[in-house]
Amino acid sequence: MTESTPHATGSTTQAGIPAVSDRNSLTTGPNGSIVLHDHQLVETLQHFNRMNIPERRPHAKGAGAFGTFEVTEDVSQWTKADFLQPGKKTEMLARFSTVAGELGSPDTWRDVRGFALKFYTEEGNFDMVGNNTPIFFVRDPMKFPHFIRSQKRLPDSGLRDGTMQWDFWTNNPESAHQVTYLMGERGLPKTWRHMNGYGSHTYMLVNAEGEKFWVKWHFESRQGVESLSNEEAERLAGADGDVHRRDLFEAIERGEYPKWDLYFQIMPYEEAKTYRFNPFDLTKTWSKKDYPRHKVGTMTLNRNPENFFAQIEQAAFSPANMVPGTGNSPDKMLLGRTFAYADAQLYRVGTNFQQLPVNRPINEVHTYNFEGSMTYHHSGARRVYAPNSFGDSWSDETGPVDNGWEDDGALVREAYTLRQDDDDFGQPGTLIREVFNDAQRARFVQTVAGALDGVAEPVLSNAFQYWKNVDENIGQRIEEAVKSNAASPEVPGMGVDEDPTSNSEISE
Repeated sequence: MTESTPHATGSTTQAGIPAVSDRNSLTTGPNGSIVLHDHQLVETLQHFNRMNIPERRPHAKGAGAFGTFEVTEDVSQWTKADFLQPGKKTEMLARFSTVAGELGSPDTWRDVRGFALKFYTEEGNFDMVGNNTPIFFVRDPMKFPHFIRSQKRLPDSGLRDGTMQWDFWTNNPESAHQVTYLMGERGLPKTWRHMNGYGSHTYMLVNAEGEKFWVKWHFESRQGVESLSNEEAERLAGADGDVHRRDLFEAIERGEYPKWDLYFQIMPYEEAKTYRFNPFDLTKTWSKKDYPRHKVGTMTLNRNPENFFAQIEQAAFSPANMVPGTGNSPDKMLLGRTFAYADAQLYRVGTNFQQLPVNRPINEVHTYNFEGSMTYHHSGARRVYAPNSFGDSWSDETGPVDNGWEDDGALVREAYTLRQDDDDFGQPGTLIREVFNDAQRARFVQTVAGALDGVAEPVLSNAFQYWKNVDENIGQRIEEAVKSNAASPEVPGMGVDEDPTSNSEISE
């Protein structure tokens, strides 16, 4: 229940009892001691101390809005998912965020942006938890906590540290593709409205005939892709740390509803087994020459939250939320996130976080998970176990699942088996040489050189070699810029240019 109008007869306690005063505590005389049995004061202070819930570890700073997703094309040949059928219109929620910053950090720090979507479908909630880049820094979930900690703060000073960041990146060369995006124009979007979104992982689709396909999800901004310069981003960080949150809210308030068109890249199921590089590697993109994009429909954000905490801060997303006709893949990072994201919400929001209005599905919930802290929606006196002999339904499908895949081999702790074109530096090198233009390459060099300012040895030398492995010339230019002290903390900006990767074979 939401309360949008002032209460006409004053306030109440949380038990609904009329409150006596919201201004004065109960004391022994106007100048005397406060008394412990002033329940309204005690309740007010107790609740104030408990107002916050733990912030998300990554993606803490963000905001979002509600809207609709409308399917405009026919993609039923690839999926039986009800919300992806022609003409279907589905209510949804979007949340945008930075990754490394805490709740009070500026919106305009150089960082990857989260792009999390919740679709309230008639078959349950479907969550797409992605970023504004089509790839990520690592491909094994064992590395993910180490990565996030390396981007956070030192244990002694509590400060963010370039040496720590670059030490992690250079010791994990698979990060090169994402770091190239990060140090390029995608690292400083002009607004959340002016960036694309990606599922990033490889997912599965299943059609009504049981045929399986691999898919990449791409949300292309109808507003275009625009970026900030380094100087503008730094100015805004001081002038208005909530500039992206403000921009989204005010654009919707004035009726300027942002839109994104969804496209699928589709790979036939069997082709994944022999594709020239591992199609489940999160640090890689698929060539659009090999797998062109197919339009699906349009997402429109047209309604702001009425209460930020209840509807955005408590919103909980997880890639485990897959509806019939969709599925995950052998992507190790996706499989790790399938556990970790839902578990994070259990810790952060509570055992029954999915009963909150913003997280509750629109269809009936019939689960054998019962009770727990803050149970609101309950099942009355029905049976709490399955199977049972009293007519309470339960599920018992057996045999192969329609959204699974073949998996065989000994249990090992090893990296993915390398394929013909599998390497860590090829795609970021192509991005720099074939997608960036001369001006963008020059700004990229200055941005990286600025980010390396103050980085200690041996990490600095490792960073020079890291970029030489991506591209020998760019690496040399970065080294020369750092050593000649050409890049200052106020590095030259990157400008507001057309999306540099919009027509690339490897870009999304």
